[in-house]
Amino acid sequence: MTFTKPQTLKSISEIIGAKMIGDENFPVLGTNEIHMVKSGEIVFVNHPKYYDKALNSAATIILIDKEVDCPPGKALLVSDDPFRDFNKINTHFTKITYFGETLHELEVGDRTQIHSSVVIGNNVKIGNDCIIYPNVVIGDRTVIGDNVIIQSNTVLGGDAFYYRKLDGKFDRLISVGNVIIENNVEIGNGCTIDRGVTDSTIIGEGSVLDNQIQIGHDTIVGKRCLIASLTGIAGCCIIEDEVTIWGQVGMASGVRIESGTVLLAKCGANRDLKKGVYFGQLAEEFKQYLRKEVKLKNMK
Repeated sequence: MTFTKPQTLKSISEIIGAKMIGDENFPVLGTNEIHMVKSGEIVFVNHPKYYDKALNSAATIILIDKEVDCPPGKALLVSDDPFRDFNKINTHFTKITYFGETLHELEVGDRTQIHSSVVIGNNVKIGNDCIIYPNVVIGDRTVIGDNVIIQSNTVLGGDAFYYRKLDGKFDRLISVGNVIIENNVEIGNGCTIDRGVTDSTIIGEGSVLDNQIQIGHDTIVGKRCLIASLTGIAGCCIIEDEVTIWGQVGMASGVRIESGTVLLAKCGANRDLKKGVYFGQLAEEFKQYLRKEVKLKNMK
């Protein structure tokens, strides 16, 4: 999430009551989670296992639960509960409405058709020549390009599936990002595309999604991708251009799929994949999978 205007280390520390280590005028441009963080942004870390990753990330402000040596050119915010305070920062700068307030700042382009049953959140932009079918839900801050088709019962901008366990209960990281649907995208019936936790979930230009597909927070789907029904893609994945994903594929969090790759039906992508054709519960190159099957049959 990028703040509407830059903040300072001191102003952020006052919002959450955290100790600051660094120049009180150190600039703070926004927040982001570890997979997406950029220079000028805050990232949080609340476990020693991930201290080095956070401290050595692109983040220049680290919200942390222990005072440690501050890397050169960075600043720290020391908190007794970074997860809680990350939520506090995000909701301070982004209003969460849950469809409970009057619609405002809706922009709709020319010749766009929106069924009367569609529910639209706040600060939504919809381009020209779009068709949005019955019972679609479009969450706050969603941006939809030109010539987009969204079929019935699809939800854009649901909350991210991002929790921690606290006192025997699940505590949610509040989603303040958005969804961006680029030009010439088609989305089938009953799809769910979660908004980013602090950044954008993006469906690239010319991509086509079948029915009943789940795409997790902060995932980026490239241009001209084809995704078949019942595919489940976890958060923070990067699917490059012209990837084909067939039915019931499952993809783990943070995976990158190289341009031009084909994932055959029921494939499980649990790691980064170079360009190729893959099949199997733990994705294998298809030709290698077939050779293995032949060997197994010959052993009988």
